[in-house]
Order: sequence, then C-alpha cells, then structure tokens
Amino acid sequence: MIKKAEEMVKEIKEKMRGGKGSVELVHIFSQNEFKGKIRLCAKITIEPGSSIGFHQHADEEEMFYIIKGKGTFNDNGNIKELECGDSVLTGNGASHSVENTGEEDLEMLAVILLY
Repeated sequence: MIKKAEEMVKEIKEKMRGGKGSVELVHIFSQNEFKGKIRLCAKITIEPGSSIGFHQHADEEEMFYIIKGKGTFNDNGNIKELECGDSVLTGNGASHSVENTGEEDLEMLAVILLY
C-alpha cells in the first residue's frame, strides 16, 4: 500500500496529555490499515516550549524515534536529553513525557503496539 502525504490525517492537540502548548500529529497509517495490533503510527511535531504530559502505557508499548530537534524525556522519573537519531521505548505499565527544549520543532516517529 502506498499512501501519499496529502492523504494522511493531520490533527493539532492542545496541552496533549496535560502537557504545554500544541502538538501536531500526522497519522501515517490508521489503526484499521494494519493487520497487527497497532494503535498509532504517526509523525509527531512538538513546538519549542511545548510538551506531551506525563502519562502511562498499560497493555501497550510506545516507541519514539527522534527525526529532528532535541528535547527532554522523562522515563518513569529518569530524565534524559534526546536528540536526532535517539530512540525510546516505553510500555508494560511504565509512564513517560517529552518536552521540546530546543529552538526548533522536535519531530518524532511514534508507534504504539497493543499487547
């Protein structure tokens, strides 16, 4: 299947998961386009100073791959700096948040797999 960029659904979420500012999600493929158990496959863009708030992933796991920019990642209270090329995995009841601490947009590929 090929999906052109203009066919992808884009949405803006304000204060996503209790975070700050706005976050853009471009849904690369929707849940019903996969045969497997995938809840989300999206490019996420977080504006400078914005964030996705601290939240839990029960019965699923989420992977972020940083495409552009830098930020701070809270992995169950363990805070690390992230930059282009880094990746994170959260699941099995763990919680996380991510904040754009840079001066340019923070872009990530995000995939959420259901157990």
